[in-house]
Amino acid sequence: MGAGELRRSFGPRLRDGELGALAGRPLLVVELDDGPDLSALLGSLPCVVVGVAATDAALDPGAPGDVLLADRPDPPRPWVGDAPRWLLRLEEACTAAPMAAVALVQLLRLSAALEVTDGLVAESFAYSALQSGPEHARWLSSRRRPPPAGDTGAAVLTERLGATLSVTLNRPGRHNAYSASMRDGLVSALQLAHADPAIERVELAGAGPSFCSGGDLSEFGTSPDPVTAHAVRVAAGAASWMHRCAARTAVRVHGACAGAGVELASFAGSVTAEPGAWFSLPEVSMGLVPGAGGTVSVPRRIGRQRAALLALSGAAIDAATALDWGLIDRVEPPGPGRAGSVGAQRR
Repeated sequence: MGAGELRRSFGPRLRDGELGALAGRPLLVVELDDGPDLSALLGSLPCVVVGVAATDAALDPGAPGDVLLADRPDPPRPWVGDAPRWLLRLEEACTAAPMAAVALVQLLRLSAALEVTDGLVAESFAYSALQSGPEHARWLSSRRRPPPAGDTGAAVLTERLGATLSVTLNRPGRHNAYSASMRDGLVSALQLAHADPAIERVELAGAGPSFCSGGDLSEFGTSPDPVTAHAVRVAAGAASWMHRCAARTAVRVHGACAGAGVELASFAGSVTAEPGAWFSLPEVSMGLVPGAGGTVSVPRRIGRQRAALLALSGAAIDAATALDWGLIDRVEPPGPGRAGSVGAQRR
């Protein structure tokens, strides 16, 4: 289906019962140049609302929409260019996992008005609800679960150097897939930093080829039930501790920075990426929403609309795009002499 046909086929249908996952219409595309003003309706629409601008005159930073796309290549924040390509990605994602897609944008709308800790609780409730839903069950049944890692060392390494606490994710053979043991090790390190005012800086990095490739797939579907999983996430998750230590925390990422990797890193006061790093939020394709704090941390860095686009599409963006969007603060090559960063300033 071409982009023009997609816009027409999903063009505004606002009567009760005609929109949403249950109605088979999880996606609404609105031409903002001459379309209706949805500002008063956005919070109640049970679907993903995409605003599209064909002209510069419609590029209002306060325009309504869960995602804002422009036909021009380099629009200002919070817009994203290349609308035809992104529309097709969004249509595919919303068709494959409509309940997760709609839950994501509803959660992002809600969390925009919440404090960080409340946003994390709301995210966990949504994640647990989707864990018990048909889309996640279908994803679980369609894949072969990887074998347990059989790690022999600590999943997180810490080293105190004066006023600096160096923290290293240490499952290099699994691209630092975020496991329960890694979560617990990271929480312990951050609790130490929070409790000790003499620690002035926390430096977080990853060993091996990637910073963090996302949640450990061998542990998906292993929680006793969604309610217990929610209780564990709220009580034992690393996101709240990353938030508490944010002002003192600097993260350096390389290789894969996906799922929990980008979600946790986004809480930090400073994020530096090596040139080959890439970033993605794949959870919607699993019938879920980001569950390691990403619906709270990522929007606070790049805005709600770009966060929704990244999570809905599941697309991987490179370090240059991440810098442009504000997901990271600088790009620097590996090794010594890191003072000279490369890349354009973020918009």
